[in-house]
Amino acid sequence: MYFPDNTLLLWVAFGVIVLVMLSIDLGVFHRRAHVVQVKEAAIWSVTWIGLSLLFNLGVFLWLGNEKGLEFLTSYLIEKSLSLDNIFIWVVIFSDFALPDRYQHRVLFYGILGALILRGVFIAMGVTLLNSFHWVVYIFGAFLIFTALRLLLHRNRAVLLDRNPVVLIVRRFFPITSGYNGQSFLVVENGRRMVTPLLLVLLVVESTDIVFALDSVPAVLAVTRDPFIVYTSNVFAILGLRALFFLLTDVLHRVRYLKVGLALLLSFVGAKMLLSNFYEFPILLSLGVILGILVATVLASYLKYLQEAKIGQQSAGG
Repeated sequence: MYFPDNTLLLWVAFGVIVLVMLSIDLGVFHRRAHVVQVKEAAIWSVTWIGLSLLFNLGVFLWLGNEKGLEFLTSYLIEKSLSLDNIFIWVVIFSDFALPDRYQHRVLFYGILGALILRGVFIAMGVTLLNSFHWVVYIFGAFLIFTALRLLLHRNRAVLLDRNPVVLIVRRFFPITSGYNGQSFLVVENGRRMVTPLLLVLLVVESTDIVFALDSVPAVLAVTRDPFIVYTSNVFAILGLRALFFLLTDVLHRVRYLKVGLALLLSFVGAKMLLSNFYEFPILLSLGVILGILVATVLASYLKYLQEAKIGQQSAGG
């Protein structure tokens, strides 16, 4: 069944799902700060992925196969690129010595801010592409440049002492010497003060702006439908907190993750640059992206097995 140009029902369903799940997340399961265990993170990861695929099914049924495949492809791109966020979050939390029990709270509000920022970036990107077609070449070239930067540098630097947000807050606001529970602001001796928890949150938000500059153009290479771009972004981002707690200790084993992300960005960048000469079928794009992801995981796993075997031989010898 196909209903052209009618996404109102899906917008309503999307809004209801997001609001209900966020309310349950923070208001019920995470009302009190606690360390998120692997089992809990796994349940939430499966829940968010399941909801994303269920919503994708709704897109297939309501808007047709083409839009359904666009959503799935965009979701995979955003989900893959978002994995890079996890490395940065680990560095930020470590440098700020953020207690484990407060990490979920920071990521919860950080992702709420990211939803707003992504909406702004997507609106700007779609408007630019629809108004000035030549912008597609700028986006494509930028994605390929980002891919090369990933290959050459591998890790994005997080210089907290030079972060503009940190510098501004420290210049204009008094900061408490330590964390004060889950509070972002406290009053001490009649003065309103910023806690390090708010500082961590602001740094997380500022780094997401950098990631949005990569991911939004990448998804716009697949579709310029604001509904598909935004909803796929949101579903990918909302499940990222659970993935952080689930994959923090094992993601380093995906040795070729940066290479895989660079190949993905190169593909979507080339897709944009060639859009005037060849329109990649959505099934071909989906196949290439899935192939890159599978090859990345498989190559990383084989490398891990090889290193483990060498380690056992060294220990035995």
